[in-house]
Amino acid sequence: MADQKKRTDKTLTLKEAIKEFVHDGCSVTLGGFCGRNSQAAAYEIVRQSRRNLTIIDDSPTDQLDILIGAGCIKAVEIAWNGVSIFSLARNLRRSVEEAIPHKIEVQDYSNYAASLRFMAGAMNVPFLPTRSLLGSDIPRHNQRIKIINDPYEGEPIALVPAASPDVAIIHVQRADRHGNAQIWGHLANDENKARAAKHTVVTCEEIVREEAILKIPNMTALPSYCVDAVVKAPYGSHPWSCYGYYYHDIIVQRDYAKSNQTRPGFLKWIDEWILSCEDQSDYCRKVGKERLLKLAKMERAINRIPV
Repeated sequence: MADQKKRTDKTLTLKEAIKEFVHDGCSVTLGGFCGRNSQAAAYEIVRQSRRNLTIIDDSPTDQLDILIGAGCIKAVEIAWNGVSIFSLARNLRRSVEEAIPHKIEVQDYSNYAASLRFMAGAMNVPFLPTRSLLGSDIPRHNQRIKIINDPYEGEPIALVPAASPDVAIIHVQRADRHGNAQIWGHLANDENKARAAKHTVVTCEEIVREEAILKIPNMTALPSYCVDAVVKAPYGSHPWSCYGYYYHDIIVQRDYAKSNQTRPGFLKWIDEWILSCEDQSDYCRKVGKERLLKLAKMERAINRIPV
């Protein structure tokens, strides 16, 4: 896998990419933030029954909750986890409070501290300093955060360790086959996640020719030299939104939140919407072409995007 970034054509199927880069016991970060979430990739990880994963992230939502409930996760290093506006992350709570399906380890950070961790990883430095954590109880409960005296001014400063996940999986609007990936709207920590990770898998709404990327090179958030694989995965963020392509499917997400109130409800949901689907295309067929096209039309209308 060491030479994957040097390949000219990095296109793989989602099934191939997860099989090649996400292994039992590895650490993973998932891109997006309240949109452009790596939902399709998370579903494929569940289908392939990966185990003992560590998720290093900022504030992942449904995808992490689903992975925990499916028994894929050993530990999380995060700032927050929830399911949109509908409920707390029930699978995270069941895991921590009741060891269902098993108890996971939780390492707590703030969102800002999580961002600094990815920046440190991208810069290839062991840590970065912050004063913000000094005003919280987080360092009391996370032994990896070190408080020292600033060697220049002698004042207390908190240090957060660099994050260098084994693999980053980031959903984008479009990419070329070489791995140059473009993002519209909020970048979140995705630029730094891709550079901090040992391997980066890009899932995208569409694969375009290199000439299309070169027309607006300033939109290329993830350059080819830090990408190992490119996967075409239309509606790969559903039920979350993908700016410029489709709107947030609030009804589907509400239904997940309702099902997830109980363990049997979650297991029924995961069987219906993930395990019974062969791949992302099969999932989209199950959601329905008419529904997905309606979300695309809503996105164009709300954000005034030309057809």
